[in-house]
Amino acid sequence: MAAAEAADTQLMLGVGLIEKDTNGEVLWVWCYPSTTATLRSLLLRKCCLTDENKLLHPFVFGQYRRTWFYITTIEVPDSSVLKKVTHFSIVLTAKDFNPEKYAAFTRILCIVSQFGMETVILHTALMLKKRIVVYHPKIEAVQEFTRTLPALVWHRQDWTILHSYVHLNADELEALQMCTGYIAGFVDLEVSNRPDLYDVFVNLAESEITIAPLAKEAMAMGKLHKEMGQLIVQSAEDPEKSESQVIQDIALKTREIFTNLAPFSEVSADGEKRVLNLEALKQKRFPPATENFLYHLAAAEQMLKI
Repeated sequence: MAAAEAADTQLMLGVGLIEKDTNGEVLWVWCYPSTTATLRSLLLRKCCLTDENKLLHPFVFGQYRRTWFYITTIEVPDSSVLKKVTHFSIVLTAKDFNPEKYAAFTRILCIVSQFGMETVILHTALMLKKRIVVYHPKIEAVQEFTRTLPALVWHRQDWTILHSYVHLNADELEALQMCTGYIAGFVDLEVSNRPDLYDVFVNLAESEITIAPLAKEAMAMGKLHKEMGQLIVQSAEDPEKSESQVIQDIALKTREIFTNLAPFSEVSADGEKRVLNLEALKQKRFPPATENFLYHLAAAEQMLKI
């Protein structure tokens, strides 16, 4: 990871943010490091926010004088925390041609820009292997968003949880419900009336995240979650950090959480795996939300004694 991280940092040239406000004005909000007026002007043209035809291009890339540019653009719902902003584009410039890599990097930043501290709900649900349903009427938006979520639990390197395009079809739903935890994408809003399918429901069109009533106890938020949320937001907002560094920061904090669990585990009676020593966990007297989270994390990792 460290070698790849160093390589990513050397290949990345810059990162910038462009916003379109409710008055229709398109502005560079910030960029790091500073760039030429000519390149800024070119990237404004490419980001599609200045187009009169108002067609939204979620991801575009190209080359100018041996500098590659990658631009991800998102429409901001009226209900978003980003008041007075209708759209924003995250712009990356780099030495190398790798659309897939840079699209993945910018999508992480877009999720944090869209949901802020609530991103920690998604991280917690993924850590606990919960069922996440994502809705948007456009399949492209659903697929862009869902394919990014596994990167929030990078240490698992598990994309088998991804079901990016599901219909409310009996056979498909039966297959989905055989999975313990998943990320499922839908374009039919009727899925919001199916709480049997999700622990966390993401209405991407409205930038809303809802925790299902039956999942609220396992998903109770405490100091640990607040720290995680702050780290995600601060890391994503730091202009000096490359997007791969943001993913690494989240992965390191996640590993730290697993380190918290280690002292309360012991080898099972059959000697085959480590299991949770619940009494040792209770004796530590963590805040209730932290103890609750660590217990459910152990359950997700199949560390409970049977």
